[in-house]
Amino acid sequence: MAELDTSGGGKHKGGKVRSKKASTRVDLTAMVDLAFLLITFFMFTTTLSKPKAMDLAVPDTSVPQSNLPVAATRTMTILLGSHNKLEWYMGEAGKSAPTVDSYGKNGIRKALIENGKNVLATHAAPNNFMIVLIKPSDKSTYENLVSALDELNITNVQSKAIVKITPMEIADLKKNNLY
Repeated sequence: MAELDTSGGGKHKGGKVRSKKASTRVDLTAMVDLAFLLITFFMFTTTLSKPKAMDLAVPDTSVPQSNLPVAATRTMTILLGSHNKLEWYMGEAGKSAPTVDSYGKNGIRKALIENGKNVLATHAAPNNFMIVLIKPSDKSTYENLVSALDELNITNVQSKAIVKITPMEIADLKKNNLY
């Protein structure tokens, strides 16, 4: 542990008598041991980043589903293309021109918020919220799908679905060099 070295300086012959100065030397071995014990304790007791998952309800394909009529003005379709780009349009395919956009707060998030407000303003009933259809293409990546779902989760979209893309929409992606 700590020890105190009390040896004085050298003995001089014929000199003045001086008081002995005690030099201190502290052994820090125990302090280092304690530091490593604390580090290992905190490493074992803390949790590292927990994986984050989003719950996604998938319908049962063995049970026949009935299609409910939905107003086209309430639907927003997002087409996931290549090069981390996407297209979106409101309503039915071919009736409105798609907008090429990117992911993030200045891209699809801004469009989701604005279109969601427009749908709520035009359809006064409480259950007339916007329905978003995500259609990944063969050229999009899994990261693009996760980013789109994250944006839907951030903007609190109540109804969303992942749907197969149609050939007409693939042609639209090709027209904008996103396929």
